[in-house]
Amino acid sequence: MGLYLNPGNDGFRAIRKQTYVDKSGMISIINNGINTKNNLIAISRPRRFGKSYAAQMLCAYYDSSCDSRRLFDDLNIASDASYNDHLNKYNVIYLDMSGVLSDAKSADDIIPLIKRQITKEIVETFPDVIESEIFSETLINAVTQSKRKFIAIIDEWDVIIRDRTISDDIQKDYFEFLRMLFKNSGTTDKIFAAAYMTGILPIKKDGTQSAITNFKEFTMLRSWKFSEYVGFTEKEVKKLCEDNNMDFRIMKQWYDGYTLSDNDSIYNPNSVMDAITYKKYDSYWQNTSEADSLLQYINMDFDGLSSSVAKLLGGINVEINVSRFKNDIVGIRSKDDVLTMLAHFGYLSYNENSKTVCIPNEEIRMEFIDSVHHISLPETISRVKASQLLIKKVIEYDSEYVAEQIEKIHNEETDPLHYNNEEALRSVIKLAFFCYKDYYVRFDELPCGKGYADVVYLPKKDANVPALLIELKWNKTSDAAISQIKNKNYPSSISDYGGEVILIGINYDEADKKHTCTIEKI
Repeated sequence: MGLYLNPGNDGFRAIRKQTYVDKSGMISIINNGINTKNNLIAISRPRRFGKSYAAQMLCAYYDSSCDSRRLFDDLNIASDASYNDHLNKYNVIYLDMSGVLSDAKSADDIIPLIKRQITKEIVETFPDVIESEIFSETLINAVTQSKRKFIAIIDEWDVIIRDRTISDDIQKDYFEFLRMLFKNSGTTDKIFAAAYMTGILPIKKDGTQSAITNFKEFTMLRSWKFSEYVGFTEKEVKKLCEDNNMDFRIMKQWYDGYTLSDNDSIYNPNSVMDAITYKKYDSYWQNTSEADSLLQYINMDFDGLSSSVAKLLGGINVEINVSRFKNDIVGIRSKDDVLTMLAHFGYLSYNENSKTVCIPNEEIRMEFIDSVHHISLPETISRVKASQLLIKKVIEYDSEYVAEQIEKIHNEETDPLHYNNEEALRSVIKLAFFCYKDYYVRFDELPCGKGYADVVYLPKKDANVPALLIELKWNKTSDAAISQIKNKNYPSSISDYGGEVILIGINYDEADKKHTCTIEKI
């Protein structure tokens, strides 16, 4: 077993000794592309979404220097027709580019180090191989001597691109190296049966990364057949919760929400496992290197970004155009670029059908809230203060102020075509109260008494604030909204809360667009 050549199965063996969610089905997808024109695969997903686990699994499965049958015989891949055809049948080149970057004497030494180390390990493994001055020829000689092609597995392939301290010239050398490996019609097919690369950002669209455009890409925006392998599925999380005595409903609230297919959403795998390990539902994103980037990017001064962040925090989906983003963290030019990049980072979930993004879950919402409180943009600071003041005025029963603020936001933030729409007013409430997460948990259309309450804010544990029960009306009166709350006995459903409950009735008149508010305590 080597460092870069045929690393063996120790990594995956260690993974199998822990609680393991079977993701071996993705091997079948890769097997189907081996020795075809679909044999180059690039998958981008956020940090801590299991990229390295998948790479270790692939190394163990394909590496001819070890016997991995016992590691896979009880997994899903074992029932696939291709299982025995490819199990431990290839030489594997494994590059963890984060590790390579650390091992290199300098950035200039990255590519020379890779070539030196792989050549050294080839000669040690296959003594009869003739070492050539041309790296690709040495690889071809190894294939000829061993009678086995290579499978390349490159983890964190884009770390060199994301590191702003690395010069353009070194990045260019890196792409020339990848071009030599994967876009040379005279040698690539002779050397590689398949290649699998993982990263955080997709391949750039500006042509500078043309060396790897032969790769079939699967991203957080369009993961297609790899969707169920990006994270944990709902079925998998339910099983984990049952086995570990965890509350599935709370787990779903905290870590679900990545919409990658029509049938299922995906959970953050690292956070689910951390919640199980520590027996605590919390945000585990602060341990990642992306923690500072959220503040950095939502603090950018692009037209409409502050409003979009407020809507997202209020639980409103925001329409974006993802096609203009060039997959370049340096060349960000618009609000849509920022939001698209945050979807790739895992801070937002993208719905391809509606072309919208949303904050996927409680964990990410906490990260947004923490970042928003440190934003320096005057517009965002003003929005935060206005939302905090609105909640304060509700608790002080200042119905006139609340009505004025709701009317102001409705007029400023709602498209005239959708102004006279009940859902638009509901969105206005979410936007107005977007700082609620400091104190509350929000429920929309909550079953209460003899009906459904429009919006309910229940205090978080140890939050010394009253519960808020909001009913919305259109072309009626705010008093009528309060009467409906009482007549349908909505408060009975939150009586177990045990604290003070404030009723808020809000109405707006379609003719003059006047908003009124009534606030009562029960």
